[in-house]
Amino acid sequence: MIRKIKISKLFLTALSFLIAFVFVTPIIWSLSVSFQREGKQIVNIWDWFAPPYTMENYPDIILNSDVPNWMLNSLFISVLSTFLVVFLSALAAYAIAKINFKGKGLLYFYFLIGLMVPGEATIVPLFITANKLNLIDTYAGLIFPTIAGSMNLIIMVTFFRGIPNELLESVKIDGGGEFTIFTRIILPLSKVVLVTVSIFAFVGSWNNYLWPLLCAMSSEKFTLPIGIPTFAGTYTVDYVRPMTANMVASLPAIILFILFEKQIVKGITMTGVKG
Repeated sequence: MIRKIKISKLFLTALSFLIAFVFVTPIIWSLSVSFQREGKQIVNIWDWFAPPYTMENYPDIILNSDVPNWMLNSLFISVLSTFLVVFLSALAAYAIAKINFKGKGLLYFYFLIGLMVPGEATIVPLFITANKLNLIDTYAGLIFPTIAGSMNLIIMVTFFRGIPNELLESVKIDGGGEFTIFTRIILPLSKVVLVTVSIFAFVGSWNNYLWPLLCAMSSEKFTLPIGIPTFAGTYTVDYVRPMTANMVASLPAIILFILFEKQIVKGITMTGVKG
């Protein structure tokens, strides 16, 4: 029995390393290529990792391309979208989890069904609606469609239901209303889930590709996921500049993951908790 357990752990460990290798290898390759000199002759795969190296590619990308503008667009859209997602999802989740009203169960079931509908299925009516509202090629058009999402709401509802109702009743006895309960009880006790949803919303908005591709018509409104492919298309022969641009674009997301790794893992665990 003990031998079977050891073999099982060994197999899982080896499988974990294999999966990690598959995911990390492209990042290491991109990083190595970004430090190569343009026009370097590549005979085999190992030449991508061989010296000489240079740091000139990064100042060139930052100073002589549209990557900084695309990064600012992505940052502005992601930050504002994250704030709106967290604020509105928290309000809706509090109402569903702690306020009794007719049709509450049906409304929650409606959001659960929303998880089964892929975003691609709604992209055509979304584009038609945004076009009629003159939101195409605007920051508002890039931000508003990203606010609605069932997953963040369900995560918050699951967490809010775990907060004892006795705390809320004590505030009501002291004369506090729903807004007081929400701001002074619910939010302070929900810092973990708020950070988790914020990370998910930020990363999701930062990596969003399909909707900005349809909504952003001018290069001034491009985000990084839209701008980088057009940048790479300009340099189809050499990989150095596109890979450098990719590394610059990936830096904020990598830093965010390093800083909030525990919260991200905890958030992934929370999504599997039954409400």
